[in-house]
Amino acid sequence: MSEESAKSERGNESNPLAAALALSGGTTLDPRAAEYLQKQSRLAELQIEELEQELRLRHWSLRFGNVSAVMKVSFEIAVAFIVLAIAAGIAAAIWSAANDRGLVVEAFGVPPDLAAKGLTGEVIADKILDRLSDFQAQTVSQRVSASYANNWGDDIKVQIPETGVSIGEFNRALHQWLGHETRISGEVYRVPGGIAIAARVGGESTPVFKGGEADIDTLVDKTSQRIYRSTQPYRYASWLSNRGRLAESNAVLQSVVDGDNAHERVWAYNGLAHNMIVVGAVARADEFARRAIASDPHVLLPQFNLADGEADQGQDEIGLRAAELTLKATSAGDPELDKTSFTRGVLGMRQQIAQLTGDYLAARDFRRQLQNFEDPEDAREDEMQACASLHDLACFRAVAASLSPHSNDTSHLVWVAALQQARIALHRWDAVIKVSPTFHDGLLKNPSMKGWLALSDAPLQALAAAHLGDTKRAHALIAPTALDCVLCLRIRGQIDELDSNWNGAAYWFTRAVQQAPSAPLAYSDWGAMLLAKGDYDGAIAKFQSAHAKGPHFSDPLEMWGEALMRKNRSDLALAKFEEANKYAPNWGRLHLEWGRALVYCGNIDEAKSQFALAAHLDLSHTDAATLARFESKA
Repeated sequence: MSEESAKSERGNESNPLAAALALSGGTTLDPRAAEYLQKQSRLAELQIEELEQELRLRHWSLRFGNVSAVMKVSFEIAVAFIVLAIAAGIAAAIWSAANDRGLVVEAFGVPPDLAAKGLTGEVIADKILDRLSDFQAQTVSQRVSASYANNWGDDIKVQIPETGVSIGEFNRALHQWLGHETRISGEVYRVPGGIAIAARVGGESTPVFKGGEADIDTLVDKTSQRIYRSTQPYRYASWLSNRGRLAESNAVLQSVVDGDNAHERVWAYNGLAHNMIVVGAVARADEFARRAIASDPHVLLPQFNLADGEADQGQDEIGLRAAELTLKATSAGDPELDKTSFTRGVLGMRQQIAQLTGDYLAARDFRRQLQNFEDPEDAREDEMQACASLHDLACFRAVAASLSPHSNDTSHLVWVAALQQARIALHRWDAVIKVSPTFHDGLLKNPSMKGWLALSDAPLQALAAAHLGDTKRAHALIAPTALDCVLCLRIRGQIDELDSNWNGAAYWFTRAVQQAPSAPLAYSDWGAMLLAKGDYDGAIAKFQSAHAKGPHFSDPLEMWGEALMRKNRSDLALAKFEEANKYAPNWGRLHLEWGRALVYCGNIDEAKSQFALAAHLDLSHTDAATLARFESKA
């Protein structure tokens, strides 16, 4: 066989169709070729099935591999979450422990016979915890709880020891290690004639209290008070003060002052100032407030108190400056003062500034706002005074009618003091004199009120007596009053004015202006004296000064207009009356004088409108007669 023939035969074996054709000679299919083709077809089918199965296995393997990978990733993520959760739990436990300032009362040790009667260590601990909770709930303070050096807030609990190792024991150990818990422990034990209770605060022991078994609640109360004093001295002092135990309260506060905690010393001084106010020692209260401010000028409550106290003593300049500085300081806030007290303090300072600068409309509005933050009766009493200072009789009467009768002697005195000041502003001299003896006797019977109601007594009696013609009695009443009291100096000047002692009046007004150069009241009084004297230019100069100090003070503007009228410049007076009307729209005399100026300027119709307004407002007998005379001409 040739090489070419051999190659041809091998090629046909590899190709079934070529082999079949070769066998058939290219025409009819040979049986052997048919058989061969069947076998080749079967072989191809088997190969195809094998490949398909292999492909399915490969796809399943790939899917299984993907699922396995997903499960592996999921497992790893789950493990990571578990680890993170454990870490977060540990971190939270550590943070909680490190920031724990709570109070823990541990079960007391007790004799077995007492425990058998039901007085177990847990029962004693519960009793002490209940008393401490009561003390804290009964303590009234404007101070935020978190500002106390040792504050446990509402986190007070009894702790019963556990045995063995547990999560609870681990957590307890963590709090003891990292935290700042106040831990109370102790024991009850037998003594001759009864039992004794000894307690420990941290590592320090409190006094031991002894008594019979029947006195257990009393012993618990005494022990709890000592614990409260040791752990919360400022709160305990406040608790004592609220119950009238001022001597004990002062002793606790003084111990804080003498201690080494500078921040608590600020609050102790403030507490002493509060206790001085309670007994009417206003000057001492102001001194303690100054010490508090010197210790830490960022604490606002002593500043509020000092500003109030200085104004109550007639220290207008100091009171005004203190209120302005305190109000400026409030812009930074005070996290140690509760929100209600802070808001009340801010409104109080604004009201005081308005009052001392003659802005009585603003003062009245601030007092109305304060009704939402303090005793509404107190706020309405001040509102009543503001209405009177606005020469608004209807407003005064409406507020006075809304006030409830006072059965409490102290509240009654405060109410009468407010009425007396309002009557002075309304020139109700007879009413002041009529009430003064009873009011004075009330102050003598309640000396604690004398300190901060003194300005409503002798000075107002003196001024009313002078206006009723008894200048001798007026001088006798005003003579003992303090020479650093601006109101007292002003009234001395007004009494001399009514006596036509112009030089004496000028002397006292000069001293008043020197003591309160930033307040307009003494300048206005001085101008009124010069107006009565007939020195119109001098009066206008003082009214200008008063207006510069208190641009919303209506009185100097109205009297400025009167001075211009007397200088035959009614045309210029109209502008003063119109401006004064912005700040005292219901002042009868203002509308009367405004109408007169309009008559002199020839504006009769407008004058009639002003006279109609005046006729429905408060007028003195003299002003009412003047109105009748001018109405007949208009």
